[in-house]
Amino acid sequence: MRHHQQHSQIAQPGEVLIRFEDVKKSFGAKAIYSGLSLDIRRGEVMTIMGPSGVGKSVLLKMLIGLIPVDAGSITFDGQELTHLHERDLVFLRRRIAYLFQGAALFDSLDVGENVAYGLREQFFDTMTNDEILARVGQSLALVGLPGIEAMRPSDLSGGMKKRVGLARTLALQPEVLLYDEPTTGLDPINTARINHLIASIQRTLGLTSIVVTHDMGTAFHVSDRLAMLSRGRVIACGTKEDFRTSTDDFVRQFIEGKAPESEDVASLLSSS
Repeated sequence: MRHHQQHSQIAQPGEVLIRFEDVKKSFGAKAIYSGLSLDIRRGEVMTIMGPSGVGKSVLLKMLIGLIPVDAGSITFDGQELTHLHERDLVFLRRRIAYLFQGAALFDSLDVGENVAYGLREQFFDTMTNDEILARVGQSLALVGLPGIEAMRPSDLSGGMKKRVGLARTLALQPEVLLYDEPTTGLDPINTARINHLIASIQRTLGLTSIVVTHDMGTAFHVSDRLAMLSRGRVIACGTKEDFRTSTDDFVRQFIEGKAPESEDVASLLSSS
């Protein structure tokens, strides 16, 4: 499947496409970000890591306008996003696709209609039904599941559901793909399969991808660069080799599986 870029591009491959600059976000008294700054380059896979509760998924949702920022700036391809109206966010979300943790398939629809759902919602006025069905078939083939359009979500394994969710996202032909914990709940074989798919799709389509994960195997398999979040900001950002050779105690502990699972251990203990 050829990947058509349908929008004018300012950032060229390797240049900054997405920029978070001194972003602040709190929920009530709980500060999530106290000064988040991070650049993502066009065409790279950036993996976001950090303990539970650090705000990794919040970062993705702020990017596409599902959660507003309190202060700071987020730009995409030269456009400031933090004050966009809802009608402008619709166009943004045609360029940036979000793959949710649980695939979120509709049980009442077969696989083909699940994959077609976003196309029918967003391109009902520009794509014929035959074009939609062809795009569905191409997208399912990309994730290694050709010809399963008539199956029901209830007949799929957990790994297959993840791949159908990915096919639905790819059908929209986005420029940027956001993966929120893509391997959560999968066994090692399906985890390896998803990791391979992420890397393969990146090579085939040349997307810009942001992967949120706590799985170090996924992080080191798919990433061009990695960013570590802690205490409301990015504490380390670099290549896989930079992280493997890091002397930072927190980074070392996290990579070796010795860091706390949550940044908010005290509150977890008090609520248990």
